[in-house]
Amino acid sequence: MRLNKYIAHHSSYSRREADKAIQAGYVRVNSEVVDNPATDVEEGRDIVYVSGKQVSPKSKYTVIVYNKPKGELVTKSDPRGRKTIYDSLPKDYKHYIPVGRLDFASEGLLLLTDASKVATALMGSDLQRVYKLKIKGEVTSEMEAAMLNGMTLDDASAGGHEKSTIKSMTFKPFIGYHIQKNAHNYSTLKVAISEGQNRELRRFFAHFGTEITDLKRVSFAEIELNNLPEGKTRFLTRSEYSALAKFIKEEKKEQTKDDKKVEEKKYKKDEKVKPIKKQKKDAPRKPKK
Repeated sequence: MRLNKYIAHHSSYSRREADKAIQAGYVRVNSEVVDNPATDVEEGRDIVYVSGKQVSPKSKYTVIVYNKPKGELVTKSDPRGRKTIYDSLPKDYKHYIPVGRLDFASEGLLLLTDASKVATALMGSDLQRVYKLKIKGEVTSEMEAAMLNGMTLDDASAGGHEKSTIKSMTFKPFIGYHIQKNAHNYSTLKVAISEGQNRELRRFFAHFGTEITDLKRVSFAEIELNNLPEGKTRFLTRSEYSALAKFIKEEKKEQTKDDKKVEEKKYKKDEKVKPIKKQKKDAPRKPKK
């Protein structure tokens, strides 16, 4: 496993923070300073330290649910001085990692964890995310067709942030949707999707000339927002932890399989058949006189 990935998976460091710590000389592997984030380390064999503290695999982790209000950024700090979730979260959770993003104008369920490997696994998963939406205008047949079949846009900049560099985007078919109100002035619906791309829903509906005026995430996989007050946190329930533990276990199995395939490929690529050396023919002997 790459050193930066190892640190990110087994500590509160993000991959970017791990890169900076490594390049700044704060990381030692088996007592030697290492400054290359791509250095290979093996769990259980190599001992990794960051700023003198050993980074070890943890079997225990904590996940919390935060009911994010509108008007908060999901980031550590903002150069423009806008409010972030860490301004509202209790100090015990200041080092927790958010699982994905909800933009400034969105609200609802946000998961945070003290284990980067958990955050990475959940963010990259196809687990169901459910949202309540309010859009300007009607839900059209074209929108419904795209929700059912998915679509690919060469230009998906509408609905994205003005500074976003993302241009094209592929939208998978929605897991499901339910139109609660369909009217000329505004409509409300509940949608379930299996991914969390950058401003995915805002970009999706903007393609049809429609603006989302309210967006609230109400669940992530087995984890529900329920009646959690706005701006408050809670721990996962026992059943939610059980479902999460099962998911992490399955993800670890899949990762092990993928790692083995990569190693096998690498071995086959590096394996070279040594050419058989041709024996030199003995020079012809001169006949004896």
